[in-house]
Amino acid sequence: MNKSFLYDKMSIMEMIRVKLENKIAVVTGGAMGNGAGIVEVFAKYKARVIIFDYSDKVASTIQEFRKKGYDVAGYKVDIRDTNRVQLCVNDIIKRYGRIDILVNNAGVAKLENFVDMSDEVRDYHFDINIKGTWNVTKAIVPYMQKQNYGKIVNLSSVTGPMVADAGEVAYATTKAALIGFTKGLARELVDSNINVNAIMPGYIMTPMVDGIAKDSNASDPESVIKGIAAGIPMGRLGTIQELGELAAFLASDESSYITGQGIVIDGGSTLPETKAVGV
Repeated sequence: MNKSFLYDKMSIMEMIRVKLENKIAVVTGGAMGNGAGIVEVFAKYKARVIIFDYSDKVASTIQEFRKKGYDVAGYKVDIRDTNRVQLCVNDIIKRYGRIDILVNNAGVAKLENFVDMSDEVRDYHFDINIKGTWNVTKAIVPYMQKQNYGKIVNLSSVTGPMVADAGEVAYATTKAALIGFTKGLARELVDSNINVNAIMPGYIMTPMVDGIAKDSNASDPESVIKGIAAGIPMGRLGTIQELGELAAFLASDESSYITGQGIVIDGGSTLPETKAVGV
């Protein structure tokens, strides 16, 4: 084997392994589900990751990552609280000097019929999925502008922009709104060398999907999961690690010429035109 080829291959693998090395990344909703997958992948690529989450699992999640040798810290913060968000962001700047990456992952979903939905349930979705994303982004963007660099990744969904099921009106509305948010923000920040993109997942195996399955069939949620998988061309739900790898790409300089886009990761679930036609 050509030794120079071997060395080149080793160099490429090393570059991939450290593609986020020493980047300061904030991941909202990072204590579980998609967020935890993103945190783990970022940390694997040598980023220094800070979790924002209001779950009681923040501390235990951080400890689990640190046991693996990952550089992970975090704050227990409700992203609906603008003052608390700003205080946490200011503290990060004081400690680390900058924020390179923001992943707006925090989100909620609760199935409920539109006609029967209370204002409280509607606002629960809007306040976290839209306003929370807005709050964290607004607190961090001025620092990215000052350093003339940044990567923002918003977690939207195929639900809303592309598809929807009954009971998902509130959730679908908020996730569609995040696509508009992504495009508008990308245009405003392009001159500051800040890339803004969105990930549009289909079904990923997370606690949120477990909750949707229980809302759909409390007596047999597993049958709902199997039914979802049966409708996906790849025959399975995605993993949080797969989603994390996509987020890492969008957060790295490998994606330097991509901005304002929504990237679908759904195992092909939005591909079939109809279930009645095919060979």
